[in-house]
Amino acid sequence: MVSSDQRRRQLAREKFARQQQRRAAARRQAKRRNVIIASALAVVLAAGAAAYATAGLGDGRSSDEAAAGPTKPADPCARPAKGTPSKKKWKKEPAMSLDTSAAYSAKLRTTCGEIDLKLDAGTAPHTVNSFAFLAKQGYFDHSKCHRLVDQGIHVLQCGDPTATGAGTPGYTLPDENLKDPRLKGGVYPAGTVAMANQYDGKSAKTRNSGGSQFFLVYQDSKLPPDYTPFGTITGGMDVLKKIAAAGSTPEPQSGNTAPNATVVINRATVTAS
Repeated sequence: MVSSDQRRRQLAREKFARQQQRRAAARRQAKRRNVIIASALAVVLAAGAAAYATAGLGDGRSSDEAAAGPTKPADPCARPAKGTPSKKKWKKEPAMSLDTSAAYSAKLRTTCGEIDLKLDAGTAPHTVNSFAFLAKQGYFDHSKCHRLVDQGIHVLQCGDPTATGAGTPGYTLPDENLKDPRLKGGVYPAGTVAMANQYDGKSAKTRNSGGSQFFLVYQDSKLPPDYTPFGTITGGMDVLKKIAAAGSTPEPQSGNTAPNATVVINRATVTAS
């Protein structure tokens, strides 16, 4: 006959075993989320590509502890302006309409502050022409910057009205300016504006697959030179640092790391001078 002390010890052992199983399951789930792209940390590719998470996102908590969710910092950004994201699509890349003698700049008026860009029309004409076209069409207005990577690489990704990472304007763009001398040592320096794409690091068929999604580099980031650099950040780096300081939260299903800050582009404009 089992004594009460023996029964208590047996129950304690069973409880400990269940806790160990839950912790092991949580660690396995975290490992599945942590995918590395092209021997570097991930920038999730645009226009229907699968989402990738950066290494080190798992925290090793048990499923019971994780159920409560992480504590998020206060949102440093304002409420979005009234309006809805664009649903426009086009069958082909817009016709070239750049003035080759002009200097192009862009302004992103976001809920977190203004971000100013200088666009490199001379070295990335297709990309800048498309960016200017989409801005004129209001394609970026009321869209949420859906991904913040703050481990290993340091980028904010925007340009997808669906805020899923799968949004596309309906056409693709050729890769440009991949031999930009600023991309030294496989590093996209802080202040770079570049296109996301579907390139998988292996198949040439996935080249030339940029669309509307772009990323803003707020700290030097080691990445292979596969993403068209088409501009530089000339103002608003403090805005990006504020967004980064609020951190991100990984989504278990997609692996996407959404910024904790509510980053919405209220309006995007491109001007020539």
